[in-house]
Amino acid sequence: MLFVVGQLGRRNPEHLARDMRDQQVSQVAKTETLPLLPSEGLSTVPSRCDDTVPTNPDLVDPGTPLESLSLDWTERQLPERIRTKHVHRLHPYLGKYIPQLVEVFLRKYFSSGMTVLDPFSGSGTTMIQANELGVNGIGCDISLFNILIGSVKTRKYDLQLLTREVEYVVRELKCIFGPKHTLTPTHSRFSIIKDNDSEYLRTWYAPRALSELLTYRAITSDLEYRDFFRLVLSRAARSARLTTHFDLDFPKRPVTVPYECYKHGRMCSPTTTALKFLLRYSRDSLARVAEFAQLSTDATIKLVHGDSRTVQFPQVDGVITSPPYVGLIDYHEQHRYAYEILNLSDNQDYEIGPAKRGQSIAAKGAYVNDISSVLGNVASCIRQGGKLIIVAGDKFNLYPKILDIPGIVHDVTLKRHVNRRTGRRSTEFFESIFVCTKV
Repeated sequence: MLFVVGQLGRRNPEHLARDMRDQQVSQVAKTETLPLLPSEGLSTVPSRCDDTVPTNPDLVDPGTPLESLSLDWTERQLPERIRTKHVHRLHPYLGKYIPQLVEVFLRKYFSSGMTVLDPFSGSGTTMIQANELGVNGIGCDISLFNILIGSVKTRKYDLQLLTREVEYVVRELKCIFGPKHTLTPTHSRFSIIKDNDSEYLRTWYAPRALSELLTYRAITSDLEYRDFFRLVLSRAARSARLTTHFDLDFPKRPVTVPYECYKHGRMCSPTTTALKFLLRYSRDSLARVAEFAQLSTDATIKLVHGDSRTVQFPQVDGVITSPPYVGLIDYHEQHRYAYEILNLSDNQDYEIGPAKRGQSIAAKGAYVNDISSVLGNVASCIRQGGKLIIVAGDKFNLYPKILDIPGIVHDVTLKRHVNRRTGRRSTEFFESIFVCTKV
């Protein structure tokens, strides 16, 4: 089992009133209180789709009533630049929850010095928001690439050294590929790097783009912050694939000829170069890491590469997590390009509820058993009185059975109206927030 431990630096308590206030009126309007339903089965507080001012996470504290929360943020109220602030946008990731939602429950149920566990840590959202508030975090994921994402986002950096390394890489790339970015390198220290061990790479990338990607991999392999550059490389590899501009999430086959692009409203050609992405993402990632460094605290973060059904976790003060939805996303396959270009080990056979298994009765039964196994395991390490917060899309009503966990009492279910998604997921839908207590 692999442990990646980060100890993050400087705490800045003045950051608590920031971007969200720009989106709201100067005074938070008082909202009508909805009574909590009796806790019979899975009681529910319905979503509110009126003109209520949405909850500002900065203003939530342990005394904030659950029934006063308005979590149905619209795109205008919570634009993408805020949902993907600082390191949250270091790499695209389907199926992650927004940091503002996590922050609401961290502020209500956790305080500085406590420890939160996320057994489906994914891209590290819970860990990042916990650290901003001085809460220690433990995250676990079966995907090695997810662990890489989380560790790069939460690592403590010597920003001067990282800046020098980024400048070195940018300089080398420009020198190697010449002022006009030709395929043949002009730098005498390098020749075209070939990769003969991946049919995927040869199929999904134009020769020029693949040469640039593999060169970047070579010149960053011995740097102090090589994992930072590996994540940049993966992000660029995603953008440089031979696919349409509107199908970066789920490309089915390489596109090698011009196509009608409904994203841009004109004929477009597939990307044949990666250099522009490598240069842009190197600088952007540096800026985002530096921005998060101003908000981070000394709280610890531990990331575990393992199966949350069997990992033995230490005692924690509570859990905040968003498990995979049944039959919706293949979490390894969505990052296939990363596994190929970074030569990562693949554990997709251990995924819970992957899309490839579908949403049949058998698939739903397996999902219930697997999620129950994870939650039963983590429940044993939650202190008495600690909270178990689960954010899930439960359109099949599977969680009444899943939440039948010894020692766990379901308090209430909040329904959140998610009225904006990016990419293909542009339709409205609802997700459930299950609030439970360890007794």
